[in-house]
Amino acid sequence: MIFTPEEIAGNYIAIGKKKAAMSPDRTFVLAVLAGMFIALAGSGASSASCTVGGSGGKLIGACVFPAGLTLVILAGSELFTGNCLLMLPVLHREISPGAMVKNWTIVYLGNFVGSLLVAWMVVASHQIGMFEGQLAVSAVRTAAAKASMPFLDSFLKGVLCNMLVCLAVWVSLGAKDVTGKIIGLFYPIVVFVVCGFEHSIANMFYGPTGLFAMGRPEYAALVLGEAKGLTWGNFFIKNLVPVTLGNIVGGAVFVGAAYWFVYLRGKNESHLSNETVGKKQ
Repeated sequence: MIFTPEEIAGNYIAIGKKKAAMSPDRTFVLAVLAGMFIALAGSGASSASCTVGGSGGKLIGACVFPAGLTLVILAGSELFTGNCLLMLPVLHREISPGAMVKNWTIVYLGNFVGSLLVAWMVVASHQIGMFEGQLAVSAVRTAAAKASMPFLDSFLKGVLCNMLVCLAVWVSLGAKDVTGKIIGLFYPIVVFVVCGFEHSIANMFYGPTGLFAMGRPEYAALVLGEAKGLTWGNFFIKNLVPVTLGNIVGGAVFVGAAYWFVYLRGKNESHLSNETVGKKQ
């Protein structure tokens, strides 16, 4: 048995209200954890892809990366991209736009701290020295590619990415057991990674990892020529800003607002099934 899409929409109203009502300190700590979970999945995906290389390696990495969202959902944490679904309770007038923006701001900053911490640790611990330094080369190459991407490309890839991420969250909320949740979220995440779409929180790991590795003397000779255009400024302006904006549009508009329009528009909270909401709580 699973929840129907209409039931998921009703259930998310209660979920969103809880997220908006959570204290800032708890929200921030859970956001740091989510940033770490996504970064750890990114590290695992990069390491796995280096075992094969090429297009085959990318597919293997894509199959590892869903571990991040699995941890976010099952272990419990706050992820900015998933929280773009807070547009549902906003449009349903159950939380205010200000409460949504406040949640997004705290969670985004917490995600950045968590991702940055893992990025620093994998470089400082020389984990990226695996495979005779080829993992470090891959990290710098990936970061440089992201930092040199045209603004519109980054934005549109961000839109497509968070459509899939929010759909992964949505489908996982339809399952009533752990196995169903993992299977439900797995394929949309694999698709976004294989297609090379852009996830702002994952990029908070990939960008700084390449930047940190570029500054390490032990990798300098290996990454020479791979770091063209890779600076903190380019990373933020050419990648993180447009990708974040795209993620908001993809998740809040194309998933959150769309499903509110289809399933909740014109319905009051009292018309939602108390039984359905109670099951999710």
